[in-house]
Amino acid sequence: MLIDSSGLSKVKDSVRKQIFFGNEPSAELIAILSVYFVQGILGLARLAVSFFLKDELLLSPVQVSALMGIVALPWMVKPLFGFVSDGLPIFGYRRRPYLVLSGILGAISWISLATIVHTSWAATVAIALGSLSVAVSDVIVDSLVVERAREESVSHVGSLQALCWGASAFGGLITAYFSGLLLEHFTTRTVFLITASFPLIVSGVAWLIAESPVSKDGSDNTNLLSVKHQLQQLRQAFTQKSIWLPTAFVFIWQATPTADSAFFFFSTNELHFEPEFLGRVRLVTSLASLIGVWIFQRFLKSVSFRLIFGWSTVISAVLGMTMLLLVTHTNRALGIDDRWFSLGDSLILTVMGQIAYMPVLVLSARLCPPGVEATLFALLMSVFNLAGMVSYEVGAIIMHWLGITETNFDLLWLLVLITNLSTLLPLPFLNWLPADDAEIETQALAPASANSQVSNLVPELRLREAEPRTENS
Repeated sequence: MLIDSSGLSKVKDSVRKQIFFGNEPSAELIAILSVYFVQGILGLARLAVSFFLKDELLLSPVQVSALMGIVALPWMVKPLFGFVSDGLPIFGYRRRPYLVLSGILGAISWISLATIVHTSWAATVAIALGSLSVAVSDVIVDSLVVERAREESVSHVGSLQALCWGASAFGGLITAYFSGLLLEHFTTRTVFLITASFPLIVSGVAWLIAESPVSKDGSDNTNLLSVKHQLQQLRQAFTQKSIWLPTAFVFIWQATPTADSAFFFFSTNELHFEPEFLGRVRLVTSLASLIGVWIFQRFLKSVSFRLIFGWSTVISAVLGMTMLLLVTHTNRALGIDDRWFSLGDSLILTVMGQIAYMPVLVLSARLCPPGVEATLFALLMSVFNLAGMVSYEVGAIIMHWLGITETNFDLLWLLVLITNLSTLLPLPFLNWLPADDAEIETQALAPASANSQVSNLVPELRLREAEPRTENS
């Protein structure tokens, strides 16, 4: 019996270290990972959305790129969701009800796409509602992750973020191939209907979140103090160079124009890639995301942000130029099939992109003062997403200037050249990033300690103190 107990303990320790990256696999952690997993599994409809916009609504590459920027708007106002979640509890709870509502809203948006959407404007609204659903749930779980990430030891720094984004990548991995395969046998609307069931998982796991109800005594005054405190903390936070300079760098890094929409039309209309093959490409990119998370967790989590961003940017720009071989069909002259070239290129570029993205999550979490984790982290992420919207809209403008349409790809090579060279623009601003993690902690936490008496009034802190230490480890 003792041997069996010892063996079981070793298995549990191995699972905790190897699968959960050293985090205790509590019910709440499983719920958090489930939300991230759903975010990944919603990728089942990603190809369906692209084909729906292209083939059924007959939109051009410029229109699709512009639409993708518009539907990202909910991610621009994530701080608002943070304020609402932190300051306006529903039935005494700040997290669970919002997760339940977000899941229901997501299901409604996908059902709408499957049934009543027949115009580009209706599609924009429906997709935006789905984006809103994911954004709300993302704010909630991000706040929970940030609270726990602050308790991480130096040896485990970034492990929780890596685990969460690994769960998202795993969800994307499961559905990647099927996203194309289903389109070979079913309509896009059928795929939307299948996808509608996944957001309800978020509603179901919401009840596993360890949350104590907010006291009803003086709740209005407490909520007012909470909102006022958040505003004060945000103002103090963004007067520090250690916060706004890294934020500005991330914006510049992400706001460079993208050619994604044009390349999708090129892949389907010029190269004639079928949905099933595009599903294989998504499978490869999902695997690549997991590889990127593993590489960061295993080798790079202690490397300085400046070094990771610098080298990943240069390497990605150089590798991105290989797309010129595909869009000019030079790969065929070299004897490389379009499909194999596309798969290999997607694999390498996605690994580099994921390695570069992981420090953004770690950096954003480390910049957040206690008590306003949901709001400030959401604000930092919304800056990142705003930059993404700028990227799509600037890309749409360049496509329009170059005359790229659903059938004209003569100057696609120039678009690829412009978008890749523009990724080098952030390099002169690398010194805006912190030199090391200790620098972030010291400067970012100073305002919170200076206002410790006010901080004690924030219900969020009381909730954190009431939670078991094992769930914050």
